[in-house]
Amino acid sequence: MLVVAPSTHDAPARLGLAISKKCAKRAVDRNRIKRVTREWFRTSDLHGIDVVVTGKHGLAALSSAELRSSLDALHRRKLQ
Repeated sequence: MLVVAPSTHDAPARLGLAISKKCAKRAVDRNRIKRVTREWFRTSDLHGIDVVVTGKHGLAALSSAELRSSLDALHRRKLQ
């Protein structure tokens, strides 16, 4: 669900989102996933990396808090 690619240290962090109808049928769910992910990205202390978040089947079933904790866990795992 999360791909982190290093970039230059001076560049700001960038976010890419790919949430398709296959992972969330309703537009409301897709927009919620994007909104929570953008909020997580803004509040995270990221510098010089590119983050691409792709949606997987069943992502819409997660609550906003579960989605945020999942992003935090993936972020910790990818950077260690």
